[in-house]
Amino acid sequence: MALNRVVLVGRLTRDPEMKYTPAGIPIASMGIAVDRFTKDDQGNYEVDFFNVTAFRRTAEFAQNYLKKGRLVSVDGRLQMRSWVDQASGQKRSAVDIIADNLDPVGPRPQGDENAPEGEPGTEPAPRAAASVAASPAARPSAPTTAAPKRPAPTPVADDADESDPFADE
Repeated sequence: MALNRVVLVGRLTRDPEMKYTPAGIPIASMGIAVDRFTKDDQGNYEVDFFNVTAFRRTAEFAQNYLKKGRLVSVDGRLQMRSWVDQASGQKRSAVDIIADNLDPVGPRPQGDENAPEGEPGTEPAPRAAASVAASPAARPSAPTTAAPKRPAPTPVADDADESDPFADE
């Protein structure tokens, strides 16, 4: 069995650039910077930079709603590409992330009116009907009954297998 899956959270290093195939399929290319868990000699986090490519609706979403500096979650797969450099004639290669899903993380930046309503990281629209339904006068009165209390679960005996290194966690 083979598995090729990658999930990253980082900041876009440039605005998504949209192109189209001859068949009219949208393709968005962008860069993402992802902090490592390690720090350099000056105490700054080391950063990895990746190229991200999205197709079709994911590409259109990126073009319309994501901008440089935005924190995003990328869910996709790795894809290797290679070519011959025209100037030097040397064979070159690169690994790209093909994004199946792009999600903004956290609140949208100030002044970003382009973020879609209801997307992750955006404020939900206020609903007038919800405030009326939530008022005590709008709710029908019903008798309140307390839910029966359940007994606390009984502790399970520790059957830790000594060969399992994660049994104590």
